[in-house]
Amino acid sequence: MTASAAVEDAFRSEWGRVLGAVARATGDLDLAEESAQEAFASALRTWSRDGVPDRPGAWLTTTARRHALDVLRRRGVERDRTAAAARLEERRVATPGTPAGPGAGTAADAVHEEVERGLDDEPWAVDDPDGDLLRLLFTCCHPALPAEGRVALTLRSLTGMTTAQVARAFLVPEATMSQRLVRTKRRIRATGIAFRVPPSGQLAERTSAVLAVLYVLFTEGYDAWAEPAEDVEGCAERRALAGDAVRLARLAARLLPDEPEARGLLALLLLQHARRDARTGRDGVARTLAEQDRSRWRRDEIDEGLAVLDDALAAGRPGPYQVQAAVAALHCRAATAGETDWGEVLALYDVLLGMVPTPVVALNRVVAVAEVSGPAAALAALAELDEAPELEGYHLRPALRADLLVRAGRPAEAVRELRRALDQVDREGDRRLLRGRLAALGGSPAP
Repeated sequence: MTASAAVEDAFRSEWGRVLGAVARATGDLDLAEESAQEAFASALRTWSRDGVPDRPGAWLTTTARRHALDVLRRRGVERDRTAAAARLEERRVATPGTPAGPGAGTAADAVHEEVERGLDDEPWAVDDPDGDLLRLLFTCCHPALPAEGRVALTLRSLTGMTTAQVARAFLVPEATMSQRLVRTKRRIRATGIAFRVPPSGQLAERTSAVLAVLYVLFTEGYDAWAEPAEDVEGCAERRALAGDAVRLARLAARLLPDEPEARGLLALLLLQHARRDARTGRDGVARTLAEQDRSRWRRDEIDEGLAVLDDALAAGRPGPYQVQAAVAALHCRAATAGETDWGEVLALYDVLLGMVPTPVVALNRVVAVAEVSGPAAALAALAELDEAPELEGYHLRPALRADLLVRAGRPAEAVRELRRALDQVDREGDRRLLRGRLAALGGSPAP
């Protein structure tokens, strides 16, 4: 393997560990990023000359530590010089000609001692890298941070994506994303958020925050798989977020072996991600679950997801992610849409609604009601959500009502609902789907 290939491979596998190790010791995420970047740049130069070390991760961590130590020492010297100059000026004004006292020049020494205790005493090459990753993950997903900042910082810190790459993935200008990251890091410093795993009393709450960030990240990427990649700007970058989320969820499940919901989330993401290739047709039109070509589903990911779900459920502590994964498993086990066990799907949505009583869950439950009890019952259940403010402007509500109206033999009403859905839809793939359904009913996009 060439040095450049080795550095690239190490970047994918070791970036988060190196960053987490320096951040844990210094408490300074900006310095940790600078030091990690310098370590990888140094690796490219040194490994090309001396060969790839036996333990690339340990080499990179040690190099990043040395860079951080040098920076902190320079800062200490600069602070000491400024303080010494101020003391000399004060004494010159008060008593001209009086030399500085014996305490002058000791501030830098104190800084050096503190830095070396915080860095040199750490067993860098042999410390638990998973512990550093876990600390970094909990820090980036701290509930005191703004929600959008958590997602961006997790990507930036755990995957090594540049600010420009993160900005492209979320379709915002690089300057906007840079400001978002700066504000989030500033919040970490201002609130004194520590780079540590939370105490046991806070672990469940903080773990929920971590898993929620990963789910948001996945959803952002997975939704892009319902877009025509060749026609939508930034679609490829956004699709890649789903894979990043799966990798981070796999990491969280490994780092939190006593948390079945971490495995439940991983199972859910694997089972959904396995269907990504079938979410759009070659015409760029989004495909519903019933319309998807199941031969394009990735069986290796489905098999892994089912195994992870079984392991999570064996703990006997079901949670929302496990229940959602169980629903996804029923779809993945069915050879055709017609073979889906909709009675079990409905029962699981009843359980989920008890855990997470939100309008979005209730809306998804309506789909199962339609399959079990027919369109009339589903329309009645959907009418109960008409006043839900969370669904205001959410195109799936009128789109679902249109589908139910067609099944109930009321096409004229369905046309009105499809037009309403078109006014609310954002994704191009879904827009094409709705237009096709409208055309099939003899309608047009505009009244």
